Amino acid sequence: MADKNWHASGTTSVQALVCLACTAAPARAFALSDHFAPQGYLGRLDPNLVWEALLGGIAVCSFLAAIVLWIHSALRRARRTQLRRNAFVSSALNNLNQGVVMTDAQARIIFCNDRYLEIYGLARSDLWTDMGGADLLRIRRDRGVLGVSDNEFYEKAASSNGLITELPDGRAILVKYFVLPNGGSVATHLDVSEQRTLSRQLASTKQFLESVLDNVPVCVAAKNIEDGRYIFANRAFERFSRYSRDRIVGKRADEIFRPATAASIAAADRAALASTEGQYRSEIKVERGAESRILSSVRVIARDENNQPEFLIALFDDVTDRRSLSEELESTKKFLELVVDNIPVALIVEQVKDGRYLLANRSAEAILNRKREDATGLTASDIFNAKEAKLIIARDEAAIKKRGMITEEHPISTKDGLRLFLTRRATVLSDAGEPEYLIKTHEDVTDRRQTESRMAHMAYHDGLTDLPNRAAFLQALTQMIEACEGTDEEFAVLCIDLDGLKEVNDVFGHALGDKLLVEVAQRLQNAARGGVVARLSGDEFGLIIDGKQPDAGLALAHQLGEAIAQEFQIDGRAVRAGVTTGMSVFPHNGAEGASLLANAGAALFRAKQKSRGTISLYQPEMDQQIRDRRVLHQDLSKAIKNGELSLAFQPQGVAGHTVAESEIIGFEALARWQHPVRGQVSPAEFIPIAEESGLIVEMGEWILRQACGEAASWAKPLQVAVNLSPAQFAHGDVVGLVHSILLETGLSPGRLELEITEGVLIEDFDRGLALLRRLKALGVRISMDDFGSGYSSLSYLQAFPFDKIKIDRAFVINLGRNPQSAAIVRAVIDLGHGLEMSIIAEGVETIEQLAFLAKEGCDGVQGYLLGKPLPIGQYARLIGRAETIELALKTG
Repeated sequence: MADKNWHASGTTSVQALVCLACTAAPARAFALSDHFAPQGYLGRLDPNLVWEALLGGIAVCSFLAAIVLWIHSALRRARRTQLRRNAFVSSALNNLNQGVVMTDAQARIIFCNDRYLEIYGLARSDLWTDMGGADLLRIRRDRGVLGVSDNEFYEKAASSNGLITELPDGRAILVKYFVLPNGGSVATHLDVSEQRTLSRQLASTKQFLESVLDNVPVCVAAKNIEDGRYIFANRAFERFSRYSRDRIVGKRADEIFRPATAASIAAADRAALASTEGQYRSEIKVERGAESRILSSVRVIARDENNQPEFLIALFDDVTDRRSLSEELESTKKFLELVVDNIPVALIVEQVKDGRYLLANRSAEAILNRKREDATGLTASDIFNAKEAKLIIARDEAAIKKRGMITEEHPISTKDGLRLFLTRRATVLSDAGEPEYLIKTHEDVTDRRQTESRMAHMAYHDGLTDLPNRAAFLQALTQMIEACEGTDEEFAVLCIDLDGLKEVNDVFGHALGDKLLVEVAQRLQNAARGGVVARLSGDEFGLIIDGKQPDAGLALAHQLGEAIAQEFQIDGRAVRAGVTTGMSVFPHNGAEGASLLANAGAALFRAKQKSRGTISLYQPEMDQQIRDRRVLHQDLSKAIKNGELSLAFQPQGVAGHTVAESEIIGFEALARWQHPVRGQVSPAEFIPIAEESGLIVEMGEWILRQACGEAASWAKPLQVAVNLSPAQFAHGDVVGLVHSILLETGLSPGRLELEITEGVLIEDFDRGLALLRRLKALGVRISMDDFGSGYSSLSYLQAFPFDKIKIDRAFVINLGRNPQSAAIVRAVIDLGHGLEMSIIAEGVETIEQLAFLAKEGCDGVQGYLLGKPLPIGQYARLIGRAETIELALKTG
């Protein structure tokens, strides 16, 4: 249009100039003729002169027209050049991968490229002349492709980071807005959807790696080589160091650990940097609280793209009790492989969306039956047979649905055969809260479960005779009562006391006495003809016999007496024994197991009062025994005030191969009662009375205070062990009592060891566990006493970190004679060490027993071989008291 307009104006100009020239020429000719001609000739014109003037005008007009035409041509060439340049710029802007919008100083849109329209789904017809920027934003907002106000749009788009706009179809557009010097503006619109997807994938990968590292049981830490500051520490590191991750990250070793520990770490770091192999193995000593621990560590140097050291990665394990790692670490593996390949359980990471395995460590090869590299990218259906794959997929789906931790045990076929595995499945959620990864660990617990099975047998069987113990006998009584209720059936309960055992122990020793008990148990079983036989206590047995009562029970009691009366040949010695029997009958003498057993015990007590070797039936008047116990209870309640109680101390030593090598490390404090009339009362008699009546709370406080006060006076800082009753936990503030006595006596908490039985946890597990933790916080040591003699459960050891496990005497006395006893003791020692707990064996009375325990790695021993329970004055030299007296005499 501009060109057309320009041409029109040019033609008009030429025409005007030509007309002007034609008009001017005759006029000038007329003027000239009028000037030179005589006045007589004014009315006469010379034709030649007219034509001359006309031709001159035409020449002038042509010249002027040529000039005009030349100017018009030049202007057209400049216009075409400008149009080509504008077309080139417009084409270039329209082919950018970014949308571009330009405005002038009045905020009117002067340019909008095709990419912009394509991004937001607009057309050229949506735009109009002199359209403003606010109009364009309103159109986008109406069509749902802009979710912010105009002010917010310009404010964020003009910032250094720009504005991210989320479109309904999921695309993300980065908008940046720039103001030009002339007052106009330029806005660019770039599709960054792919870039944001990659960023999310990178964040997801980082979260995945951190999740894996946080769920492995190996301690992992990483630090900058430049400044030595920690940049990462996993949960296992937190648990071991007892510092939070916030306390570790950003600090150097010398800002976290003690100087000696920090120096050891620094030396190991320098050695790793100097190593030409890329990694460095070492063992370092660290201080953790009051303990010294030995750590086996592997340090790996991570290098940058220029092969320069950048990070130091440390993996370590506590090997105080075992000095070497179970697997050798390969030097060529990357950081994540180095960690995952050396955890002691099989680890598999699965992608939830398609069930493909992303990661498997070396331990998982036994389950997968192939190398871990070959398992990557496969699914359970690709690896296992159809039946196994179906079960695995079902378990995986259950864990994913729960979105938490699922633990279960099931058998898995491996190259070593069918093994029992403990499998834990943990679901890792994405940022959107959806399951993304499934982390599975498989721990071979075949050997552990076999050990637990043996432990379960131990809980209900006597360690010496392998007969059912009191707990099992009471269960059998309950079952028998349930079977006979509502019928005319009867059965008898026999309590049998072995006569002469004390004499055998005094004459021939406890070892031969134990063998006698084994022989007696065998004869009782043979004579009982399939009836239930149990060992209720040291020399007391229980039997259940059905049939017409009391005839069947009396007949069996006579047969048992005859069987035991026959001479025993043990170790070439002739040994004789007898039995005394008490009997009660169901339902006449009791309707429940405890009362039947108690009444049979009362009958036994009456029989022993009459004469050894007799048989006594329960009679109601035997309740006199209960009255006697009440009298004893009354006397016991006054014993503390009357000063009748005292303490005896039995030594505890290191398990050496000889007595000389068994260095004394402490004593167990034991209560003794000197009755003014009865004389020395056995603890087996008055302790149960104290437990039943609640006097044990007052008595326990007295024992604890006396023992701590005595130990505080020793010149040598030996440990002192004191038994705590479950009743002390159930009544009163046992934690406050221990704390106040420690402050009162001045005894260091680390020297006090509190021995408890499983009864503390049986009554109220949660409360008992909480009290044990509070006691542990005081700094005292906690040990599990009489392990295996009652209801001892491995769950207690798992729930609370006991410092020590005491193996009951019943499992020690048969060492060297019974392979089962040796296997059980060995299993308990291995179990304790696996849980980082010390083991002490009670009832050690022979050199052979001591040597066996030392060989198997038992930490401590206690028994007559080292010393009997005696007043502490008898062990004056062991506690340094005699030396102190001699030194005082010399210096005085």
